[in-house]
Amino acid sequence: MTAGVRQQPHGAGRPRPGPSARPGLVGWLTASALLAGIGYRLWLLAHSTPATNSDEATMGLAALHIARGEGFPVWFYGQQYMGTLEAYLAAPIFALAGGPSVLGLRLPTLALYALFLLLAWRLTLRLTGDRWFGLLVVALLALGSDRIVKNQLIAGGGYPEMNAAGVALALLAVGLAAGRPGRRLARWALWGFLAGLMLWVDPLVLPYVAATGAVLVGFCHRELRGRAGALLGSAAVLGAAPLLLHSLVNERNPLRAVLAASGANASADWADRLHGGLVLGPPLGMGFCAPGSCATWQLWWALALPVLLAVAAATAWRALRRPADPAPRAAAATRLALVLAAVATLGAYTVSSAAGLTPVESSRYLSCLLISLPALLWPVWTAARRGLATDRGGVGSALVRPVAVAVLVATLGTAVHATWRAAQTVPPTRAAEARHAELVSTLRQLGVRHVRAGYWTCNRLTFASAEDVVCAVVDDTLRPGFDRYPAYRREVERAATAAWVAPTGSPLAAWLDERLRAAPGSLGLVTVDGWRIYLPRA
Repeated sequence: MTAGVRQQPHGAGRPRPGPSARPGLVGWLTASALLAGIGYRLWLLAHSTPATNSDEATMGLAALHIARGEGFPVWFYGQQYMGTLEAYLAAPIFALAGGPSVLGLRLPTLALYALFLLLAWRLTLRLTGDRWFGLLVVALLALGSDRIVKNQLIAGGGYPEMNAAGVALALLAVGLAAGRPGRRLARWALWGFLAGLMLWVDPLVLPYVAATGAVLVGFCHRELRGRAGALLGSAAVLGAAPLLLHSLVNERNPLRAVLAASGANASADWADRLHGGLVLGPPLGMGFCAPGSCATWQLWWALALPVLLAVAAATAWRALRRPADPAPRAAAATRLALVLAAVATLGAYTVSSAAGLTPVESSRYLSCLLISLPALLWPVWTAARRGLATDRGGVGSALVRPVAVAVLVATLGTAVHATWRAAQTVPPTRAAEARHAELVSTLRQLGVRHVRAGYWTCNRLTFASAEDVVCAVVDDTLRPGFDRYPAYRREVERAATAAWVAPTGSPLAAWLDERLRAAPGSLGLVTVDGWRIYLPRA
């Protein structure tokens, strides 16, 4: 792979690696950063971090049903969008392990992260030819704030696979646009298959599909008129086959469900949308904030990002217009595509109601911005190493290099701080997981088979017990809630008796405690650390 990078000519204005950029040294450092990123996340998984939830458990239940041959769901249970690729990846692990587990569910997401990190390094080298810059990008992506590791490791649908697929699409696009020989038809087919697959899995990555597709059209329109175009189209249909077949059979429009989930049917004030989308969103979504919040000083990235987008777009456009060989022009076009995809992603999120209604949690919708990191930081890296061109001179030229260095140091330092804060959540998260395991064990010991509980308890409990305990969702007043898998509710309603489970101190627990006080003896109470189990009495 290194030899392939050396064959790429350096474009004008692109810094050539100096004598210190020996492949051996930078190669070892990059490999260390790669292993550190994977090792950090493996350590988190070994310590039950990040915390699981009922949405992830829903994907786990789908994987369990696939492993047992009981069902082959196309969509995340309870909705008509977001494909179940993660469930199909985890199902063989459940089958081999003899049962479900959060670790088994997350091993494929860890593999997807490792693939993303490796492909991001290859893409950076292909776009810039600078191995030291590739090391910087890998180091940044090896870090992981609370929001970042949740996006990358929790199998809640779409997020772990989007970044790997987006980088792969860009890497394939720049190679095809540059005219790189060798297995071109296979690469056309792979690009089409990934584009179609992502259409099924999660539409959030579509700006990157469109942008890299535009690069292919601009550079390879003649080739696309022949076998390459036919193969790409056929592969895209194959990748999107679950979506297309389900939509045809059921006469349903998945786009309508996606728009509803994005908040299109809700209402949020524009000031809240702008604050959530442009101020809180970028630092949270790109890994510069502590768990669940952003300190004021961490919001600096929200001010820097528009400037970086503008500078990256301008430099890529200038390089694209400069006469050069196909490879440098293809690299410049791909950098521009990544910048435009980032702008589209940020814009779509900002105008959505989700940015205004739930800005902290919904910042996950910006996870694809990490795909654009090499394009965003390349002009800053260039300026930090060389400053402005010497023929410009002046005070502005003298200031460019220290400002660029300061931006790179601040970017790395803020990400390190957020990663350190995320690592501090491990002890309480592991303790909470131990308390939940004790809850499952206690229910089994009590012989409880059917329970009613809140949404964020139900599917997690059912998954953790491998369906030994089946749960129906209720709200805080014991009214029926949203069951993603209706078969569980039907089974609970057929049962002669069903217990209630509620977290200690929750509104549901308070309601059940009041019922217990009003009718002493109507319920038996068993307490587990952090949980309350209410057993019905005849």
